[in-house]
Amino acid sequence: MSGVNEIRTSFLDFFARNGHAVVPSSPLVPRNDPTLMFTNAGMVQFKNVFTGFEKRDYSRATTSQKCVRAGGKHNDLDNVGYTARHHTFFEMLGNFSFGEYFKEDAIEFAWTLVTREFGLPKDRLSVTVYHEDDEAFGFWRKISGLPEDRIIRIASSDNFWAMGDTGPCGPCSEIFFDHGPAIPGGPPGSPDADGDRFIEIWNLVFMQFEQMPDGERVRLPRPSIDTGMGLERIAAVLQGTHDNYRTDLMRALIRAVADLVSVDPDGPQGVSHRVIADHLRAACFLVADGVLPSNEGRGYVLRRIMRRGMRHAHLLGAREPLMHRLVPALVREMGQAYPELVRAGSLITETLQLEETRFRRTLERGLGLLEAESAGISAGGTLSGETAFRLYDTFGFPLDLTQDALRPRGIAVDLGGFNAAMARQKAEARAAWSGSGEAASEPVWFAIRERVGATEFLGYETERAEGVVTAIVREGAEADEAGLGQAALVVNQTPFYGESGGQAGDHGVIQGETFRFRVEDTVKRAGDVFVHRGVVEQGVVRVGAPAVLEVDPARRGAIRANHSATHLLHEALRRVLGDHVAQKGSLVEAERLRFDFSHPKPVSTEELEAVEDLANAMVLQNSAVTTRLMAVDDAIASGARALFGEKYGDEVRVVSMGLTASEAGVAKPYSVELCGGTHVAHTGDIGLISVTGESAVAAGVRRIEALTGQAARRQLNGERARLRAVAGLVKAGIDEVAERVAQVAEERRRLERELAEARRRLALGGAAAGDTIAQIGGLRYLGKKVEGVEVKDLKGLADQHKASLGSGVVALAVVGEDQRAGIVVAVTEDLTGRVSAVDLVRAASEVLGGKGGGGRPDMAQAGGPDGARVQDALAVIAERLAAIG
Repeated sequence: MSGVNEIRTSFLDFFARNGHAVVPSSPLVPRNDPTLMFTNAGMVQFKNVFTGFEKRDYSRATTSQKCVRAGGKHNDLDNVGYTARHHTFFEMLGNFSFGEYFKEDAIEFAWTLVTREFGLPKDRLSVTVYHEDDEAFGFWRKISGLPEDRIIRIASSDNFWAMGDTGPCGPCSEIFFDHGPAIPGGPPGSPDADGDRFIEIWNLVFMQFEQMPDGERVRLPRPSIDTGMGLERIAAVLQGTHDNYRTDLMRALIRAVADLVSVDPDGPQGVSHRVIADHLRAACFLVADGVLPSNEGRGYVLRRIMRRGMRHAHLLGAREPLMHRLVPALVREMGQAYPELVRAGSLITETLQLEETRFRRTLERGLGLLEAESAGISAGGTLSGETAFRLYDTFGFPLDLTQDALRPRGIAVDLGGFNAAMARQKAEARAAWSGSGEAASEPVWFAIRERVGATEFLGYETERAEGVVTAIVREGAEADEAGLGQAALVVNQTPFYGESGGQAGDHGVIQGETFRFRVEDTVKRAGDVFVHRGVVEQGVVRVGAPAVLEVDPARRGAIRANHSATHLLHEALRRVLGDHVAQKGSLVEAERLRFDFSHPKPVSTEELEAVEDLANAMVLQNSAVTTRLMAVDDAIASGARALFGEKYGDEVRVVSMGLTASEAGVAKPYSVELCGGTHVAHTGDIGLISVTGESAVAAGVRRIEALTGQAARRQLNGERARLRAVAGLVKAGIDEVAERVAQVAEERRRLERELAEARRRLALGGAAAGDTIAQIGGLRYLGKKVEGVEVKDLKGLADQHKASLGSGVVALAVVGEDQRAGIVVAVTEDLTGRVSAVDLVRAASEVLGGKGGGGRPDMAQAGGPDGARVQDALAVIAERLAAIG
């Protein structure tokens, strides 16, 4: 047993045999410790278990934890490559007891593992204990049989661990391996302890006390165990070297570098090989865990790591991007233990290639400026802070890259001058800023952005995280605290998505020890400050308070499904309607989605069905939804579709989903779009897409609306229930409903025609039975109110009455259920030269409260709201006829 992978497996198997649950490594971005930039120890994922806030279904565990130390207080970046044991990325082996076993068992496990399982000789091992821990001293003496002079009491804080100023704490015990007198250095506790001869290989923390705010330490009711063994260090010991970079895993990566650049890895440029091998691991694992290069926070640290490695590739003579070509070598070495490397392989490769391509465009110019500015500076001198800042501001050189480039020449950088130039630039930017016009309170968010920086968004990877409240706003102004009522919170990192790109902001809960805050909406302000709007429901929230942030998972899941569905519908519309289709807007909410697109005419029923069928075919395919990072121009040139209204930076997320065969028969992505939103993991997670409507928005712009998943199922179930109800009413099977309803409708139309004819005959029959025909001024006049007839039938009746008169005037009126009156006047053709039906009907309309009427001289119609005066209207017509006669 000597290979790194074999050592890792042997460690985990040993503790599994001894009743420990083998727990997978947590991500490098801590979800439960907002004070850390990256996970830097095995106990990070168990922090809440140790403090009692979280319960798990096991009481002892073992892990191989991914760790990064390259930012914040744990920053080993500057030493990487120059020493034998510094890394940005490393693996921490550990075993943990949550109140079950304590010192004696922990020491027994450790001694058995290193001496029996790993076979290390006892005479080359020594241990340390905290100087007051007589209990641990005694257990080591009994279990190991080491002489007392090799159980060394250490009085410093190096052998007493604490989680913070308050909380769990306890003494430590460390195991050291002696590499032999050929290596300089002395045993722990001696003046030469900093040498490389005696190397700590394992640290056992006995979590025994709780540190109280008043300084008192009280014993924990259930003391616990937390241990950490650096895999790289123990591998070096077991492989007979004191240099971590000479282990099999690191040598494999270094050989991969050497094969590509044809430079001896053990020659004068060995440091560059080591830097690239180390930084490759850190960069790849960070990208796999959701961190992407940026100019803020974790993304900035990743960019520094990448660019430092890329500069060393440049020093080795690589003239084309190198690091992305090393990804297969890393996957071969570590992919089996960490499958996330395999899953994210394409994203890692493209991210490294993109970053190095962009960096190389400015590297030579920046190094040329640095060379020119430092040419007259001798060893021991200092480069001006202004020059270092110009490299950073103009060429994107991180400060530590400038320092690293000058290190071999013994030149330092004026950090005070650099920081002053940085502060001056921020002040000028703030003075020049005029706001985005979103709201009058926008300057508040800009000031917060300047003070606390951008919000770290964790929502691509998780829906729950811990953070620290960095700002509170009430009624448009900053506040130190907020009690019950409306408020807006800013937290240093958040899983809540801020409304953008058409996707609605997340809802959920933010809780701390002293408060509960219900998040009703999340928006982005001042570019990248995530603002959680909502209500303090309990207690008081204060700036600086630690908090647990939990996104409403059901709502987020529905939004993800709807967002991914818009991508599938967009591509389906383009394929069904034509390449002219382009997005003109969208809305993605939990309940529904809508999608606006360019199209000159309504979408037919058949076309909508084809769109829906095509999109659902991709859902049923259940293919993985993948995300890549690309330069925006390269992404668009490759065929990725940009979304309407979205603002893009130099680098963009490219989301692909669905598979379709090309003309060559090779599967290629169905939909590829630039998108910063959240999406399902597989298209099948959408469940179902149901298009519910299509309408016009503006000239040349159409809109479709749709439901997905459970909402679509409920809607379809509702329609089915209504269909069954209709089937019951018409006494037909569901498959026969349409035909039966058509029959019922036709039957109704027939009955309506028969009823109208009956009413007409009834009305005519009334006239034939003795309607009074008056003689007025020598003109025959029939004026009457008819019953059971609709207004639309009056003209037909009037024609028939007119025919029966031979010569004369007919006026028929009817009153509807709403008491509105309708009236028709008909004049026989021989009288139209003397009598106008239009004039007569207008006079009648005035009596009925109407506003005139219209028609021809022989037939006119009018109406009015006052049906009670129908007889008066008919009388007015008679008066007009008398005047004419």
